[in-house]
Amino acid sequence: MPERIKKDLIIIGGGPAGLAAAVAAKKAGCRDLLLIERDKMLGGILNQCIHDGFGLHRFGEALSGPEYAQRYIDMIHELEIPVALNTIVLSMNDHRRVLVSTMGSLQEIEAGAIILAMGCRERARGALSIPGNRPSGVYTAGAAQNFVNMENIMPGKRVVILGSGDIGLIMARRMTLEGAKVEAVFELLPYSSGLPRNIQQCLVDYEIPLHLSTTIIDIHGMDRLEGVTVAQVDEKRTPIAGTERFVPCDTLLLSVGLIPENELAREAGIELHPVTGGAVVDDSCMTSVRGIFSCGNALHVHDLVDWVSEEAERAGVNAAEFIRAGQDEAARRTVEITPGCGVRYTLPQKAVPGHDTPLAFRVTEPSRNGVVQVLDSSGGVIAEETHARLHPAEMVWMALKGEQLAGLERLEVRVRP
Repeated sequence: MPERIKKDLIIIGGGPAGLAAAVAAKKAGCRDLLLIERDKMLGGILNQCIHDGFGLHRFGEALSGPEYAQRYIDMIHELEIPVALNTIVLSMNDHRRVLVSTMGSLQEIEAGAIILAMGCRERARGALSIPGNRPSGVYTAGAAQNFVNMENIMPGKRVVILGSGDIGLIMARRMTLEGAKVEAVFELLPYSSGLPRNIQQCLVDYEIPLHLSTTIIDIHGMDRLEGVTVAQVDEKRTPIAGTERFVPCDTLLLSVGLIPENELAREAGIELHPVTGGAVVDDSCMTSVRGIFSCGNALHVHDLVDWVSEEAERAGVNAAEFIRAGQDEAARRTVEITPGCGVRYTLPQKAVPGHDTPLAFRVTEPSRNGVVQVLDSSGGVIAEETHARLHPAEMVWMALKGEQLAGLERLEVRVRP
C-alpha cells in the first residue's frame, strides 16, 4: 500500500512553468507545497537550450536557457520550497489525488490544489506518415539538440530539416556552428512557423535556404539515411507532380510541432481543447475540474519562455487564493471566449466577470495592419486594436478590464476582414 500524505498544493513539472508557479504560490502565502519533477534536475527543456535570447521581457537581459532556469531555481532555494526529483506521477483523479513513484517508493498525495506544468513533447515521424524505410539518422530537432548540447554527440554531417518551428531553426544554426552542412529547411506551409528573429539569425545570417510550400515525400536508405525526396505542395498541401527532387543527406531533423503533455489531465476527466491540446481554462488558469490549474506548454505551446513564466505566476497566485478561500467556494459564473474569423484559438476560453483578463490568441495566417476586435454576443465591439504585423508564430495579447465583461455571456475574438 502506498504511503498517504496531504499537501495544500502540488506542482507537477519542474521546468520553467513549474518553477515560476511554485515561486509565485509561495510568495502568495502558500506554505505547504511540493514541486514534483521526474528528471534528476530542475529546469526542464531549458537545460539543453544553450543559446541566448531568453529573459528579455522577464529580466531585461538576454540569458541562455540554463541561466534563465537558474534564476528561478535560486528563488526555489531561497524560499525553501520542497522539491521531489526523480519522481514520476503515475496517476491523478478528479478528487485531486495523485499517485507518485520515487525510486520505487509509492506515495498517494491528497492535494488542496494541483498545478499542471508538465510542458510538451515533439511530434515524431510516426505522426507524419512519410513513406520510406526507417534508417538511422532521423531525429526530432529537440532530440538532436540534446545530443549536441548535453551529450556532445553529433547526429550527422549533412542535414535536412523538415518544418520551420523555432527548435528546428535554432538547430540549423547549431549544426552549422558544429561543422555540419545544412542543405535546407523545408516547410509545408506558405509561411514560416518560427519567430522572425530566428529566421534572420539562424537561417539568413548563415545562408541556409528556406523552401516554403514544400515537404518530404520519401525517405531513402536502409541502415543509414542517404537522402530525401521533396516536392512542392498546392494550397491543399498535396504534392505537385513534376516538382519532385532528391536531396542527399545523412541526417533529417523534424521540427513539425509540439504537443502538450496531458495524459494526466485526460485521466482526471479535465476538458481538453481540440486546437491547443491543453486544458480548457478560465482567467485564473483553473481547468474544468475545480482546484486543478494548468499553465505553460502543458496548457498551450508558447513562443517565448517569458510568457510561460508570466502565465505560470498567475496560476500559482490563483492556486494559493483557491486554497485560502476553501474548497467549498461556489462555482463562478463565466463568460465564454471563442475564436472568430482569422483567429485559431484564444486563452483563456472563459473569463469571470469583474476580473481583469489577459487575453492571448493566435491568428490563422500572416497579415499587415490587422484590426483585432472583441465582440459581444450581439456583435457589439467591446475592444479593438490595430497591429502592424500579425503572424501565427507570435502570440497576440490584449488586456480586458473586468467591467467590460459585466452582463455578458459570450465573447468572440476576430481579425476584421
